[in-house]
Amino acid sequence: MTTPVRLVVVGAGAISQLTHLPVLSKLRGVQLAALVDNDRAKARALADRFGIPDVFTDLEDALEYGGVDAAVVATPNHLHEPHVLEALASKLDVFCERPLSLNARGVERILLAATRAGRKVVVGNNHRFRSDVQAMVRFLRGDELGRLTGVRAGAYQPRGRIEGWRTRRQESGGGALFEHGFPLLDLAMWVTDFPAPERVWASMQRARGANAVEETALLVVECAHGLTLTFDLNWVYVGDEERWWFETLGQRGSARLAPLRVLKELNGAPVNVSPTGASARENAFIQSYRAELAHFLAVVRGEQEYEPPTDQVIVHRILEAAYKSAEDGKEVRF
Repeated sequence: MTTPVRLVVVGAGAISQLTHLPVLSKLRGVQLAALVDNDRAKARALADRFGIPDVFTDLEDALEYGGVDAAVVATPNHLHEPHVLEALASKLDVFCERPLSLNARGVERILLAATRAGRKVVVGNNHRFRSDVQAMVRFLRGDELGRLTGVRAGAYQPRGRIEGWRTRRQESGGGALFEHGFPLLDLAMWVTDFPAPERVWASMQRARGANAVEETALLVVECAHGLTLTFDLNWVYVGDEERWWFETLGQRGSARLAPLRVLKELNGAPVNVSPTGASARENAFIQSYRAELAHFLAVVRGEQEYEPPTDQVIVHRILEAAYKSAEDGKEVRF
């Protein structure tokens, strides 16, 4: 019988409550050994609910106590890098919610620390693990839609739903672009096999205040081979529901998500070739987290090949160029 992977979950906020703890508590080969959060009462209540024996208010105390093999980091953005580095220093493998750090240099520090420690770091880019995305990628990697010319994506969130640390730049790293644009940019780069970025242009509107973040953003990324990525983000949208879209454009077809729809040109006319069964029975959000956490555990056990998340440096550099472009009012060339 395989020895279970003993996990410490760092952070007991919304994402842990909605996904990490419910999913991990039901996965085979996992033992939730400890939960860390600065709110002990909340952490204890959640620990009791999910059968976690130990609760700590400080990660250092949890690591000194020992008895764990890997860490799941789900704290506010500005704490990701120090918590990942702390876990690596204790020789733990780490799953970290995006972003790994607030900047590209921070990601590089983590990559170096992981190499020196001989440990593995996996980033929680859950969109990559969606069943509909996996189906889309099979069309793209099989060159069934011809040469890709563009990706068009966006996310609108109604006004008033973002609060707390996400509205403070020093803690979040950014606003609508960082919160909603990061996962879309990562997904666009991943499905297109990370083409070399050449030019970045962005425009943003920020809330008032010295530490305020952008509430809306438009981002255009021109890549090698004529591929253009466009993103439209807004978290003060005046509407009654959230909007989210992602579409890839090829010379011989197109594919979009939510729901998955693939059109391919055959004999001069567009034909719907969307696969059936691409969507999971459970919602895409939970399904993607279940798949990525299962992948992380397989990587820890050595059952799946490990790839260091060096691609996250590229994502961060594009975002940094976007903020510079918006500030300077001109495009940034790579």
